[in-house]
Amino acid sequence: MLKNLLRIVLFLVPIYIFGQNLLPPIYNYRLSEYKGASKNWDVSANANGELFVANNKGLLHFNGEQWTLNKLPNNTIIRSVECIGDRVYTGSYEEFGYWTKNEIGELEYTSLTQMIKDHTFTSEEFWEIYPSKDGNVLFRSFSAIYCYKGDKIVVVDPPHVVTDIIEYNDKLIVAGGSLGLFEVKDKELVPLPNQDSLLGKTVTDMVVFQGKLLVGTKLNGCYLFDGQKMQPWEDKINNELKQHQLNKMAILGQGQMGFGSIKNGIYIYDIATKRYQVLNRETGLENNTVLSILQFNDQLWLGLDNGIARVKLHNPITYYTDYSGTLGMVYDVASYNGKLFLGSNTGVFYFDGGILRFVNGSQDHVWDLVELEGDLICGHNTGTYKVTENGFQQLSTVAGGYEIIKVPDHEATYVQGTYNGLAKFEKLDNGEWHIQKIQGLDFPVKQLCFETPKILWAAHPYKGFYRVHLDDGYERVSSIQQFDEEGAPSPYNVKIFNIKNHIVLNSEGNWYRYNPIGDTIVPFEEFKYYKNKELLFFDEDYYWFVDSDNEKAIIHTDLKGDSLVIADVPLRERLAPDSQNVVKINDSTSYITLTDGFAKINNEKLGKQYTGVALPAPDIIVLKDQKNIYPATAQEIKVPNRWSQSLTIEVASPLYISPHFYYELNGPKQYSEYSENGFINFQNLPFGDYAFKVYTVGMDNELSEASTLEFSIAPPWYFSWASLVLYAAIVVLAIYLVRHYNRRKLLRKHLELQEQMEKEQRERMAKLEKEELAKEVRLKQNELASTTLNIAKKNEMILELKNMLLVNKDKFSNSQRYRAFIKKLNNSIEDTEDWKRFEVNFKELHEDFFERLLKAYPSLTPKDLKLCAYLKMNLSTKEIAPLMAISVRGVEIHRYRLRKKLEIDSSDNLSNFLITF
Repeated sequence: MLKNLLRIVLFLVPIYIFGQNLLPPIYNYRLSEYKGASKNWDVSANANGELFVANNKGLLHFNGEQWTLNKLPNNTIIRSVECIGDRVYTGSYEEFGYWTKNEIGELEYTSLTQMIKDHTFTSEEFWEIYPSKDGNVLFRSFSAIYCYKGDKIVVVDPPHVVTDIIEYNDKLIVAGGSLGLFEVKDKELVPLPNQDSLLGKTVTDMVVFQGKLLVGTKLNGCYLFDGQKMQPWEDKINNELKQHQLNKMAILGQGQMGFGSIKNGIYIYDIATKRYQVLNRETGLENNTVLSILQFNDQLWLGLDNGIARVKLHNPITYYTDYSGTLGMVYDVASYNGKLFLGSNTGVFYFDGGILRFVNGSQDHVWDLVELEGDLICGHNTGTYKVTENGFQQLSTVAGGYEIIKVPDHEATYVQGTYNGLAKFEKLDNGEWHIQKIQGLDFPVKQLCFETPKILWAAHPYKGFYRVHLDDGYERVSSIQQFDEEGAPSPYNVKIFNIKNHIVLNSEGNWYRYNPIGDTIVPFEEFKYYKNKELLFFDEDYYWFVDSDNEKAIIHTDLKGDSLVIADVPLRERLAPDSQNVVKINDSTSYITLTDGFAKINNEKLGKQYTGVALPAPDIIVLKDQKNIYPATAQEIKVPNRWSQSLTIEVASPLYISPHFYYELNGPKQYSEYSENGFINFQNLPFGDYAFKVYTVGMDNELSEASTLEFSIAPPWYFSWASLVLYAAIVVLAIYLVRHYNRRKLLRKHLELQEQMEKEQRERMAKLEKEELAKEVRLKQNELASTTLNIAKKNEMILELKNMLLVNKDKFSNSQRYRAFIKKLNNSIEDTEDWKRFEVNFKELHEDFFERLLKAYPSLTPKDLKLCAYLKMNLSTKEIAPLMAISVRGVEIHRYRLRKKLEIDSSDNLSNFLITF
């Protein structure tokens, strides 16, 4: 219902929006950005391009990157500001003076009012500061003029109100409110001649214009004074100035003037053509009341009643903006019959005498607007239409005319992509269009291009791209080829182009081309440097790319080295992703569609704007660590390590508004990068010496001369000289302690080795001694055994002799002699000397055997001990018998008895027991 109502309204009522007012880009600085008060009474700039604004809260300073508010000691409103040399003069309530920068770039105030002698302020505010040609600085309030030069101030105190001052023809001219103009002579005011027409009109501002004095009044426009006569300025803009209350005037250069009004913004007036443009709230200003005007280079600064505006004059890109919202987003632009037509999401519009009008019946979304065979054809949401200023004639009911292109080698024949396939358009000889749907393809085709007259590439909005083969009559699709092999482009939102007979595709920022030999899709190397960039337009010589969504800068290049980056902030902010379009009207003019209008590019002016103009080198303002601020002009900057975890270098290029920067950092750690703003931060740099270089980046990526800052980061405390000395001392002490420890360890080891050697020596000696003893024992054992065996053999022989004598007893004639002989044999057997010798030798071998044996078995007899000794020597019973002069049987009986005494079991060996005892 609402849609139908909109159609009725648009059909019945032609849309008179704003004229085709193509304006330079405007940037508004709001209160939230500059952090001051709303009213900005005066603006001035120094030679470096830094801006100073007289604001209700104080003096605003803008270095191209950041705003700083500087307050007066008494916190009063600053009404006027003027940069003269390295001083910034300001005027306030009963106060004026100047500001200068200290070593870290901060402004410090010096008052001049204490130099005034024999004069009392009468609640004065200083609204104007004027530098005269003779070097004086004039401070104007409504009631007086104060002339400052050197070390004194001269006061001119007129009897009436003073509303403006200016030098003209080497005279100081004063505007006396509604009383006319006066010349200052020796502190006196002399009225100028022939100015009756000005009397009663309140003068607000004066400028020297074409050799004459142009006098602006509050409600009566402007007057011209040639030095002799005052007369009204005869120009049509004067009526506008009367109506909207003129407040400020400025000569802008290149044949232009600026008139700031109270009610309708600023008028940019072309002196030669006497035409003007209006910059007001309806065309982009934040506020319609212009309190101050300043031109610096090609930048026009406006101090407004609420905010600050910057206008880029003589810009090669101008903008049309629809602030009403009626136009909507523009999708296409076409020049037809000398008029500019716009296709937007709300319909078709055209400019008629500077007024934007709506084409009745065209409401709804427009996709395509192109001139074909002398007709303006519109691809529309509801079909395809022929557009005229007074009508919207439907040619095709096939919904959604995305794009229409010419069939190669065919006269007046075109193919269009629609919501549900392809349509053929043919212009007949009678001027009518013959349109038919091409059968065999039913999906949406948003973009298309021809490879050959019979092969068409079609892009689906979401599902990829197709190589379509058409029949001879372009009535039916004969085959459709898809590319879904591995490595093929993503199917979503593919863009296709025929670039110099190459089918080129863009998918998700990557560029591909069709290889007809291999029938495959391969990377397009010629565009490898334009990844993540969308191709807006191309012709035989140049290509227009738009950067990623973050940058949105437009690149104009021939791919051979001639490249230009267009980075206008308004252009970047108003480009519509995936819908932006460049339309080339002729060699000098191109249009770019925007979200709320369009931009016009003067191609010739764009290329020449920066030709031969050197980029300004950026200013390095300060270096900041986490605690301190270091001026860039310091002879030596040494940052303490404890505050160096985060370093910020502030740079600015006031002569080049909204610049980009490129910087290089050389030192222990190196960086090289582009920066969008003038606050370049480094984190956790290692200590050492650094050289920082920064460049301003131009529109075509050209770099300015470098500005350099050298600084050093002190080593941490543990690397300081004191610490290094301490470390050296610790190392020396450690070496000493280690050497001392090693020496003691070596000595201890030496002693241990000596003790070990002595021990080993003792052990060797003991071993040798033991071996000698063992050898001696063995000798003694052998000797003892030998002796014992000899005794046994002797006793055995004596016993044999005794037995022989006993057997042959009868053969002895002398019995006495026989008995003596037997006795002597018995004495030889029982000779104790043999036993004593045996006992001595035995004790040498077995020192305490008898004592231990008697201690353990006190009942043993000497005969038992003798038997024990023989058994310990491991003598057999047969060997023991002669030694004890008893029979073998006697020995066995004795052994038996000894076993009883020793309480040895019969199963145990008696000899073994005694041997081990």
